[in-house]
Amino acid sequence: MKNTHTKTDITNIPIDLNSESYKYYYETIPHYEDEALYIYSFKENRMLYARGWEKVLGYKDNEITMLKITNITSPHYSDFANELNKKALQFINKKTKNLEEYSFTLEVEKIHKNSNEKIPLFSRVGVFKSEQGQVTEILGRSQIMKTLKYGKVMQFAAYGPEKSEFEESLSKELFNYLTISRKEKEALKLASKGMAFKEIGNLLGVSQSAIEKRIFPLYKRFDVKSLPHLISFSYDNHIL
Repeated sequence: MKNTHTKTDITNIPIDLNSESYKYYYETIPHYEDEALYIYSFKENRMLYARGWEKVLGYKDNEITMLKITNITSPHYSDFANELNKKALQFINKKTKNLEEYSFTLEVEKIHKNSNEKIPLFSRVGVFKSEQGQVTEILGRSQIMKTLKYGKVMQFAAYGPEKSEFEESLSKELFNYLTISRKEKEALKLASKGMAFKEIGNLLGVSQSAIEKRIFPLYKRFDVKSLPHLISFSYDNHIL
């Protein structure tokens, strides 16, 4: 049976600064300003690598653990972020090829260790290593995005060889949360400019019904009654 990697699977074990894997990743993985990154191993059930966390969230690199990263998510985003991580890995683990090409992004808030300030982050999580069709290591990168404006709606995107199926699967799984995917936002942005669904479909190379399937579910999800109401809600919540 394939692993699904729920919150209960992750551990509170930090990096070992003397390990060969840590030293190798330190020398070979690029690191950028205002960025915190990690590599977590499901095979060893521990953090293998972490860098940049003190500048971003006040934690020394050898303090940060996968469980801590999960627990310092602000309450508004916590359930959504945990569910997105779980459902994304469940989807990927159903695949058998090119697992390292899959990743997803989300906008999220984390709590700073020293000030308890809510720090807006743009995060990407991707498969770093796999063995025999099984995810063994993931790589996460988070950057401070001071220009991000958060509303009620949580935004995410999915990437990979089957990114449309991946994103649609996540949208369905996360329907009970106030979320919007990259594809849904793309269609909504064009609709907000006055384009008809058929025009949007022609521009994006899909059918009119495909555009309807991206936009109509947002009515129920966001509790709006019409397209103008949806567009107004989207501006109010910094989606558009």
